Amino acid sequence: MTGRRSNQSVQQFHWHLWLLFAIENWILDFGRPIAMLIFPLEWFPLNLPSVGDYFHMIYNIVTPFILQSLILKSPRKFNQSLFTVLMTVFVMGASIHLVGDSINHRLVLNGYQLHLSVRENPIMQKLDPPSLIDSFELLYFYDEELGHYMWYLPYFLCFLLFFNSSFVPAQSKTADAKAFWPLALLNSTYYWYLVTEGQITPLFIVTICLMTILWLYQRIINGNSLDINGRFLLYTFHMTIILVAVWTSFFWNDEILRAKYASSLIYVPEPWSVYSLYGKRFF
Repeated sequence: MTGRRSNQSVQQFHWHLWLLFAIENWILDFGRPIAMLIFPLEWFPLNLPSVGDYFHMIYNIVTPFILQSLILKSPRKFNQSLFTVLMTVFVMGASIHLVGDSINHRLVLNGYQLHLSVRENPIMQKLDPPSLIDSFELLYFYDEELGHYMWYLPYFLCFLLFFNSSFVPAQSKTADAKAFWPLALLNSTYYWYLVTEGQITPLFIVTICLMTILWLYQRIINGNSLDINGRFLLYTFHMTIILVAVWTSFFWNDEILRAKYASSLIYVPEPWSVYSLYGKRFF
């Protein structure tokens, strides 16, 4: 990193980028499985990519450019080589997830139950030879674990680096934060979905703890405060963790979901697993 840019650019709220993040995430990520439920199966045969796969492909292409736009707006310049490495890992992880999620969608259409583990699923228990289950557990590992962390680790690291550059002297004028609350709520609700469905609660907790520690250090030791974009990120992520906690409390004593996530570091049920267990009774 090199020197800080002018305070004028630091204080400008990048509402168009935060809104673009929200629109892209809600449509291309959250909307992806919903689109697969809406569009007729005849339009997208099982031996060809689904509409959700095309959503995912567009997401994988578009997101690095939006992240790059955010980094270019940063009060400090970033090492371009570091950003290139982060985006390479990001695209690799998202692409691994694309393949795994595409196959998982086809399994669901053939009776796979998302609220059960791979080995406990009835269609898996019918496989012959039984050792084929190991291959599907490997697929699950690539899709839900390795793919997710390669996808989201560089994603949140970009936000963390941007946040670290958003501190200004305490005497600097700061823009009014009232206008960004609806946008913060829109983004935090999506990140609730991302954290729960992506099963990345430990990564998100580490991210938000680092942000909070940086904020306290800069405020107490260096006497600096956050500019409006830094406050937007901090408030958005704190709202997200509250939503995750409330969501988890609803299913805290659910024995079926507890059994699926028994090996997880932190118990947080996935929304689509909850839908698989309970939602199909009503829809």
